[in-house]
Amino acid sequence: MATNTMNQMRLLLLHLLYLGLSLADDQFVYSGFAGTNLTLDGVAGLTADGMLELTNGTLQRKGHAFYPAPLRFRNGTMFRSFSASFVFGILSDHVDLSAHGMAFVVAAGMDFSAALPSGYLGLLNVQSNGNASNRLVAVELDTMQNDEFGDINDNHVGIDVNSLHSLQSYYAGYYDDGSNGDFRNLTLISGEAMQVWVEYDGEAAQMNVTVAPLNVAKPTRPLVSAKHDLSKVLTDVAYVGFSAATGGTLRSRHYVLGWSFGLNRPAPAIDINKLPRLPRVGSKDRSRALTIGLTIATAAFLLTGAAAIFALVRRHRRYAELLEDWEVEFGPHRFSYKDLFRATEGFKSNHLLGIGGFGRVYKGVLPLSKSEIAVKRVSHDSKQGMKEFIAEVVSLGRLQHRNLVQLLGYCRRKGELLLVYENMSNGSLDKYLHANDCLLDWTTRFRIIKGISSGLVYLHHEWEKVVIHRDIKASNVLLDNEMNGRLGDFGLARLYDHGSGPGSDSDPQTTHVIGTIGYIAPELGRNGKASPRTDIFAFGVFMLEVTCGQRPISHERTDDHALLVNWVLHHWQNGSLLDTVDVRLQGSYDENEANLVLKLGLLCAHPFSDARPSMRQVMQHLDGETPLPELMPTYQVISNMLVPLETKEFQEPDDTSYLESNATSLSGGR
Repeated sequence: MATNTMNQMRLLLLHLLYLGLSLADDQFVYSGFAGTNLTLDGVAGLTADGMLELTNGTLQRKGHAFYPAPLRFRNGTMFRSFSASFVFGILSDHVDLSAHGMAFVVAAGMDFSAALPSGYLGLLNVQSNGNASNRLVAVELDTMQNDEFGDINDNHVGIDVNSLHSLQSYYAGYYDDGSNGDFRNLTLISGEAMQVWVEYDGEAAQMNVTVAPLNVAKPTRPLVSAKHDLSKVLTDVAYVGFSAATGGTLRSRHYVLGWSFGLNRPAPAIDINKLPRLPRVGSKDRSRALTIGLTIATAAFLLTGAAAIFALVRRHRRYAELLEDWEVEFGPHRFSYKDLFRATEGFKSNHLLGIGGFGRVYKGVLPLSKSEIAVKRVSHDSKQGMKEFIAEVVSLGRLQHRNLVQLLGYCRRKGELLLVYENMSNGSLDKYLHANDCLLDWTTRFRIIKGISSGLVYLHHEWEKVVIHRDIKASNVLLDNEMNGRLGDFGLARLYDHGSGPGSDSDPQTTHVIGTIGYIAPELGRNGKASPRTDIFAFGVFMLEVTCGQRPISHERTDDHALLVNWVLHHWQNGSLLDTVDVRLQGSYDENEANLVLKLGLLCAHPFSDARPSMRQVMQHLDGETPLPELMPTYQVISNMLVPLETKEFQEPDDTSYLESNATSLSGGR
């Protein structure tokens, strides 16, 4: 009997001890991180003075830091409320520009190895974004505007659930209680410490996020609020922590100085007086020894000034570039010729990536950031509209889409313009389609076609302006390290306001045809004016090229069928459409998908622009949202140009004309 009593007492004590440990784990506070035991990965680390450094200024890196123990968010059937507070700071090498931001995260696990180091805050990737299986909620402190996620600007706070499309977001700032609740802007990359409060009410299923400068008490009114039942998102046990990413263009560092958390209770107060101080960017503090050293160095410099000036004159001739007053406004988009010269080792032939009709492309590595770039050298006449052209190049540098190559900036030197892009590790699609030692399977080809289609929908319909690429072809489609297609080379692109375009009052005059033979729409030869429909023509030829593995023009085919479009159309009329699919695939492809792409390619390459679908309609067909209409293959070949048997006058493009005319356009075959 006594033994049973003792055993019951031991079990009771163990149960009480377990409850005590559980309660202890329900809250924590770090006023600085010296000596703490966080779970870190990526470039995250703890500094000697007790800061949590999520990223260290290197490019294309991500960092994560988590409280090491899992926390129980469900108590029986009830999902528990929680509260967090943290002090953070973001430092950028540029006053007004930053790379990607950081986020406070509650997630089912701590493995983010598949997340991208740019664009997705180190949390997700292209495939996982929006998946319910992610089981995470994040408060993003975003310092880059990504139109793909519907970001409101490049300085905002948002509440995210399983996706980088925020449930709610607002401009970074706070409502000042001491000034009748007036809104005060905050700059997340100011280099100043700020405090964030995150509160989730389990009963109301509502999350509130509040931000304020470090020495300002928590404002009464939250900055962002969103209703969402997190019990359907998070697992019973989850982890809390932080994530940050840097991207591949600008150097930034993300810090957390203090952090507290509570389950079913307010987060404990952070002792601000114990927090480490953020490092100062470009600090001018110098020690006495450094001052003396600088004085000696200055004297030495004066003694050797004549020799240095002579050397600089010689170097200036090598690195001389054009720079006019109006270019000052373009700031970081202007690269120095010296940096590009060094990045490519003097544009040596072993750095040559390719040669096109408009210039040579070289691979390089920027000397400071160590990021890989591709530099295209294009001849130009600086007296003819160069200011407007550069303005468009800089504007295009703000394009953000997973299927577009990022245009980073430009440089001008003597008689040439240099365009700088991010480098794609797997090169151009062209070599995979037309080289015997490289073969793409059908799944990859179809994904590339859909990817470039998505990018063109963004350019034509979704960005702030209508962008006409004007040179869509296989050699301008580059492949990233995951073999995703990304449309590049925007050196010839034109921008228009939505609702305007070729033929409108705002349309700049075009004096000559731009593009690549085989991809040029017939109307360009008549009026020389590019439009979204000329892009669609080139994309139609591109779809046929990817599917057939043959170039747009080939003298190996008979004269009547030298044009790929004519050859594919001939097979369609003879009921052998699928015989045009690349023979190297050896029949290993999805017949329905190939049939769709071939017919859609011919429809996009229609000789009359008003019969072509818009890119939005093309994407709907490729996604299976809209079936391809019943069509008839009623074209004949006259003088190497497709002409419909029905006679009709050429009309300017209209968004609805495609649906009205396609019944007499194309189809049939098997």
